[in-house]
Parts: sequence; C-alpha cells; structure tokens
Amino acid sequence: MNPIRRHEMIMEVMLNQKDVTVNELSDKLQVTGKTIREDLSKLEEQGLIMRVHGGAVLAQSDQFGILPLRNPLDKYAEEKTEIARRALAHIAPDDIIALDGGSTTLEIARRLTNMPLTVITNDVYIISELVQRDNIRLVVPGGYRVRNMLAGPEAVSYVQKLNIQKAFLSATAVHIEHGLSIYTGDLIDFKQALVSTARQVFAACDHHKFGQTALRTFASLQEVDVLLTDSGLAPETAELFRKAGVNIECG
Repeated sequence: MNPIRRHEMIMEVMLNQKDVTVNELSDKLQVTGKTIREDLSKLEEQGLIMRVHGGAVLAQSDQFGILPLRNPLDKYAEEKTEIARRALAHIAPDDIIALDGGSTTLEIARRLTNMPLTVITNDVYIISELVQRDNIRLVVPGGYRVRNMLAGPEAVSYVQKLNIQKAFLSATAVHIEHGLSIYTGDLIDFKQALVSTARQVFAACDHHKFGQTALRTFASLQEVDVLLTDSGLAPETAELFRKAGVNIECG
C-alpha cells in the first residue's frame, strides 16, 4: 500500500473515532508500528493530527469537509451564513448549479428560495434540504456513500456529461501554492469533475481554512473563478491572494 493511500485510511479511521492508538492502526492497515509512527509524524507536520502517547488525535476535526451525523453547521455558523449570502448573489432563476458536499454549501442550500433552478449535488444533507422544494430540479449523480457524500466512478462520469453553469465547491484547506485540498482521495475525482465541467467555479471556504494544506489538492487557485469567504479573513491575506490573481470576495 502506498503512503498516500495509507494516510487517507488513517484519517478515515480518525474521523470515525477522533483518536486512535498505534496498535489499532497497525492491526487495521497490516503494517508495522514503526511505519504507523512515521505516518503519524508526517500527518502531524501537515497540521492534520496531534501525536499523543501511544497514538494520535484529530487536530481540526471540524475542517475536513465531511460532516458529522449531527449538528453539521454548529461550527463557524456566522461565517458560513456570510459566505452563503455572497454565493446567493451569484445564483439566478433557471441557473444550473452544482453544490459540492460540505457545511458551507449546505448553508447555501438552506437559503435558496423555491425558484426555478437545477441543482446537482452529491451531499445527502443538501438532498434532504432541497427535496421538498418543487420548483428546484434536484439531480443526484449517485455513487457509494462516504459519510454525508456520494462518490464513485459512476457519479464522476455522469457529472462530466452535464452542462453545469456554476459549481460551488468546499475544501478542507486553501493555500496560495497548494490550492484547494482535502484529506481523502474518495472525493477527489468528483470535485475535479465539477471543476472541469462547470463554466464558473466558486470555492466557498471560511477564513479559518486559509493558509492550511490537506493531503490531496483537487484544484489550483487558477482554476477557481471566485473565492468566497467571510470578513474574518485578514486584509493582508486577502491582498496576498489578489496579487496572485485570485478573485476573492470577503468583505
């Protein structure tokens, strides 16, 4: 098993249980404790976990883009609301939009009025939110379930054939060099399909995610048309991104 896949599996286990021992991971991944300790050190360097005696705990469990089963919007609710309002200013009746899985895109869905609109989404929370709005045509690509999201080659293939006007994407981290990244490879292909297919790509990320890097980059900043964030982003950080050619809305 290559190290990247092993790191993804470690993060998957930790998202389930919040903390884990070296012995547990060694048994589950069928590798030595030495290998696991080396993996944990690398993940700690990236700010994803914190090492503790005999194991590790998640460093920032709310930032991974895959939502918990309960209270998915509790963290940074004001920031998500602000970003959602910015996103709504870009959505018009009869648009064909995609809402990627995530807590901020869920807030966008919650604030959509029941207007004529086509919404493509792989997030079961967003599906549940929009299914009762009869003027919104809901398109679900399908796939296997990864927490609150659907993924898989069938979903990717389906999305690549659609005429998506605007895609609103979530990310675990936003970095001026490493772009938009997440921790698991299960969702990479779907996100990249949205990026390559949509006429306009919007990234919806709160300011806490800026300057961070997760395991896997799915889009460079040059592939994003508009970066939507909240007014908590430091002005000097916003200016840094603008100088790099990023169209950023934050205040």
